[in-house]
Amino acid sequence: MKSIKEVKSLSGKRILLRLDLNVPIVNGKIADTTRIDKILPTLKFLIKENSKIIILSHIGRPKGKIVKNLSLKPICEDLENKLNQNVKLITKNISEISDEDFSKNDTEQIIMLENIRFYSEEEKNDPIFAKHLASLADIYVNDAFSCSHRAHASIHEITNLLPSYSGLQLDLEINALKKITSEIKKPITCIIGGSKISTKINVIKNLIPKFDNIIILGAMANNVIKYMGNNIGKSLQENNSDLLIEEIFSLSKKKEL
Repeated sequence: MKSIKEVKSLSGKRILLRLDLNVPIVNGKIADTTRIDKILPTLKFLIKENSKIIILSHIGRPKGKIVKNLSLKPICEDLENKLNQNVKLITKNISEISDEDFSKNDTEQIIMLENIRFYSEEEKNDPIFAKHLASLADIYVNDAFSCSHRAHASIHEITNLLPSYSGLQLDLEINALKKITSEIKKPITCIIGGSKISTKINVIKNLIPKFDNIIILGAMANNVIKYMGNNIGKSLQENNSDLLIEEIFSLSKKKEL
């Protein structure tokens, strides 16, 4: 995927920008703005290029249902303050949004669509849903590095329907990965966290031959602890992960040999 910086002219183009703004919200207020702060350079770049920006993102796991406390409204407000620019949140059902809606909001350079995971089609990687999303823009930009391993409609399927580019933050992340995989200096340890082993298994398998040690944190670690016969109580865990853990251990033993 080429970088958005390589596009010759973005002026007047509608950019469908996929971000990961899954920040912790407590009592309606953002507890940590790190993920928002990281994508500001991409937004400022597109603003300077005079692009029309349509933001897609998510919070939490509403499982295809509208959950009021998982609205992107607090993020809109935070972005407005940081960019000193209006960010219009459209709560209308995505399937009913058309060019006419954007014409009505022609004065706003930045528009955000409500939590993309309010729609079950997103996590199903539904091609019809992706096709409708694609119809809203000229170019697709992925700046959601932490979601890029997911086969979701706004991340995977949509790249088959629009000219697709990486955002500035994604570029930074990829360059950092290249340094630790191609310019690696041993001994080296990798620390990896997350909630599900199933969504990280391919990453872990690729990293095992390259690193001396891999430390698993977060809820993923609970599954390993339980697999080894220990009690994890009510701690978060992923069901049916034993075979994946066996595969990880098996590959690790082969590497030692």
